[in-house]
Amino acid sequence: MLKILNSYLKRINITFVDALVFIIFGGIGWQLSLIALSTIWPGWEDAAKGDKALQNKDFNAAVIYYTKAIELDPKYVKAYNNRGTAYAYLKNYPEALADYTKAIELHPKYVFGYYGRGNEYRNLMKYPEALANYTKAIELDPKYVFAYYGRGLTYNNLKKYPEALADCTKAIELDPKYVDAYNNRGNAYNNLKKYPEALTNYTKAIELDPKYAFAYNNRGSVYDDLKKYKEALADYNKAIELDPNYAIAYCNRGIAYGYLKKYEEALADYTKAIELDPKLTAAYNNRGFVFFDQKKYSDAEEDFTTAIKMYKTDDAAEPYFGRILSYFHLGKLSEAAADFEKAKDLVPKYADAFYYRGLVNHQFKKYQEAISDFNSAIEFNPKNANTKYYDARGLTYKIIGKTKEAEADFAKAKALEK
Repeated sequence: MLKILNSYLKRINITFVDALVFIIFGGIGWQLSLIALSTIWPGWEDAAKGDKALQNKDFNAAVIYYTKAIELDPKYVKAYNNRGTAYAYLKNYPEALADYTKAIELHPKYVFGYYGRGNEYRNLMKYPEALANYTKAIELDPKYVFAYYGRGLTYNNLKKYPEALADCTKAIELDPKYVDAYNNRGNAYNNLKKYPEALTNYTKAIELDPKYAFAYNNRGSVYDDLKKYKEALADYNKAIELDPNYAIAYCNRGIAYGYLKKYEEALADYTKAIELDPKLTAAYNNRGFVFFDQKKYSDAEEDFTTAIKMYKTDDAAEPYFGRILSYFHLGKLSEAAADFEKAKDLVPKYADAFYYRGLVNHQFKKYQEAISDFNSAIEFNPKNANTKYYDARGLTYKIIGKTKEAEADFAKAKALEK
């Protein structure tokens, strides 16, 4: 015991006499516990400092302290787990993933490790792996509320909205004041187009946390879908007031301004969103359409081109469509035709794309091809077939001498206007 005591005294830089005085004045229990911890659990002091740094959001310091703890005790499960959390906050997702995996290797039933690893797989967009880890955490602890919430987020990412709804509901049952769970359940209802339920959940999140900017933004998007643009603007304004750097809120407010034909305000918001997040593709795409509405076709073409380069999914069909419009009005008919082929590959039944290719074919005096395109536009969007489809086809029929067909289309267009 004396050897242990002398070793500890050297580590904390005090003499035996100092220690004796401290013990005499009542510190013996605390000192002996420190000695025991230092001997049995070598990295605990550094881990404790790491915990404090983590609480203070000093994530770089937390990594340093947890690393020291691991060096002293290579089997320190919690140190690996918490260092993984610090790495996650620093967005070093591969390092976080490695630490959570190590914690699980050391302790195969370590619930927190599975939950943390699920988060990192979700951040890396490896959704099946994320689901597997959240599910394992739930198997180990059926009341682990955060795992239900994380799995619900992942189901939303996978567009499995009923499953997302079920997990968020379970999280709320376990914790009726879980603000994030109400917000995410609102997202699931929103994606299922159950707008009243979505509004109820976003409103509940706001009641629980009046400074929750995400819920204001999301409720605003529902009001947009319901064409309640004034209410949407009020929510976006509140979200931006709470978080002046909230790029998506600026982008969404731009949409509301666009619907209200307040184009200058919309342009300002899209531009601000791009300044805050240069990778926010929707802001470029939406600003392109505002430029188009203002007949600034070159500016529109530039924004659509940027959006096309950034999109990696079928969403790119929309900026292709916008660029087709821009090319058409700029007289770049060959470029418009080339974009149509790309848009058609992404969305084979994109009615407006066929309509604009029909106009291009009409300009090139390829009248039969133009009529075929107008037919496709009408076929692919029969419930909302626009008067412009029938007018354009009628004009083409007239040019090639099919008077009856032309008159029928002009009459149909006129009837739709009423």
